[in-house]
Amino acid sequence: MRSRGRYHRTAFLVLMRTTWVVVCAAVLVVSGIAWSTVATISTGIERSDAIPDDAPRSSSGRNILIMGLTTRLDLHGEPLPDDVLRRLQAGESDRGGYNANTLILLHIPVSGPAVAMSVPRDNLVPLASGGEGKIKEAYGRAKVAEEDRLRAIGQNDKRTLERAGREAGRKAQVQTVAGFLNQPVDHLVEISLIGFFHIAEGLGGVDVCLQKATKDPLSGADFPAGPQHLDAGQSLSFVRQRHGLPNGDLDRTKRQQAFLAAVVRRVKGADVAAVQSMIDMAKQDVVLDARFDLTEFARNVPTEVRFETLPVEGGAHLDGKDVNKVDAEKVRSKVTELATAPPPSADGVPCID
Repeated sequence: MRSRGRYHRTAFLVLMRTTWVVVCAAVLVVSGIAWSTVATISTGIERSDAIPDDAPRSSSGRNILIMGLTTRLDLHGEPLPDDVLRRLQAGESDRGGYNANTLILLHIPVSGPAVAMSVPRDNLVPLASGGEGKIKEAYGRAKVAEEDRLRAIGQNDKRTLERAGREAGRKAQVQTVAGFLNQPVDHLVEISLIGFFHIAEGLGGVDVCLQKATKDPLSGADFPAGPQHLDAGQSLSFVRQRHGLPNGDLDRTKRQQAFLAAVVRRVKGADVAAVQSMIDMAKQDVVLDARFDLTEFARNVPTEVRFETLPVEGGAHLDGKDVNKVDAEKVRSKVTELATAPPPSADGVPCID
């Protein structure tokens, strides 16, 4: 299957794909706020040691792994408020587990345009914990295993288990993606399902365009054809929809890309006060690796980015589950190609399937 891509000529898009906290840094910089203010964005953000100091590093720039989790819980493993769950239209707090349903490797070269590569969540790959499974499962499997290990030696504190389990999950997801793509991971950004909602809510919704009308009761999607404005709840339904789409989960990846592009267009028109108020919202949902320096990143962000979905070979079944067959060598060749190919430009609000 050929890869699908969409191109955007703006530094803001690179930042948005590194989640909400990073785009806040960029907006403050462009708006003329002092660097000391930008640096305060990092204060209070959850940090992870999943990438050790002695881990392999990219020699051609920086690779940032962006993970979007399906969990309906907060960073401490606590359920979200009932009113928030209702607005999410994503089921009860015990649904979703800890799958990394969104996986993007953002490669920022030493010079020139960046490339953001979406890794389909159902790719069948070797997992860091051993055996094969869907690439999205590396996080959740490692989390459960670590919590079971700790309980076996007498640890029963809920928050301690949650923190240790998530750290094990992050480490396993980084190692699994790095091994599959044969690429070092320099930095990690994690955002949960509620983060997508908070992004759209903070901006007052986003604008998208669809080629065809679509409806899916499982995600809450119910959209006409053409350009339209989505509120926060509709935005989450938009990025979650996969049923009723010609290519299922691969088309959902295109929706995630379109949503992020729409966020960038909204952010460019936001004032400094609005952006600063959104920073506190972002801190509820985001985890960064311990070495991620947002100030340095904002200083050196590239001006162009290319966003692509890495190829799959077709569908298959494993233990009764649908999976994507992949040729690892083809995928790795594609990663190398995308990291070096110059991106064409595109403007406006493109319509997607």
